Amino acid sequence: MTEVVVSGKDVWKVFGSGETEVSALRGVDIEITRKEMLAIMGPSGCGKTTFLNCFSGLDEATRGEIRLEGVDLTSMNDDAKSRYRALRTGFVFQSYNLLPVLSAVENVEMPLLIAGVKGREARERSTKILGELGLAERVNHRPSELSGGEQQRVSLARALVGHPAIVWADEPTGNLDEEGSRDVTRLLRELNRQYGQTMVVVTHDESVAATCDRTLRMRDGKFVS
Repeated sequence: MTEVVVSGKDVWKVFGSGETEVSALRGVDIEITRKEMLAIMGPSGCGKTTFLNCFSGLDEATRGEIRLEGVDLTSMNDDAKSRYRALRTGFVFQSYNLLPVLSAVENVEMPLLIAGVKGREARERSTKILGELGLAERVNHRPSELSGGEQQRVSLARALVGHPAIVWADEPTGNLDEEGSRDVTRLLRELNRQYGQTMVVVTHDESVAATCDRTLRMRDGKFVS
């Protein structure tokens, strides 16, 4: 049987109350399997990023059940969620979220150091994955010295260096030109196949979705296909 890594049952996320109440997620049901690369598409404001935030543990769902690798995310306290995110998940964001005062290799090794990996091993692993992503000559450059595509590859390296089970990517090509978008999309697909992580990619880009194994579309806080 194919292993389900991410599952949700009747997941709601409600903001505000009374007349100002807005349901960003409306009874979401989903199963995502091991090694699957899934695209989630839909218009702005449909709930895509809210879905990613709730299912990754960055935000709390209002009600419903979310399980990651069989563990009930909704029953974890904040410390347990933080530890799970550090050890078992990776994140790629549209805005890269790199620390400007750190070099590429220092940005990549940070989650390893936070997770308790020794400094020398963290540096070796970070240097290795940056080399695999074509940045061997750029490991000591700061983000301001890198192109947008190079910064996103550093972000990818940071997301993958800890060998997470799940990678969450929120509009990973949104700030890139056409060539950079193509490169990052190709890398996502290659890395998914090489490392076998489950990848959930929130995107507006049909060409990104076309490289994924499956596409789900959201509208008004729920999946419509």
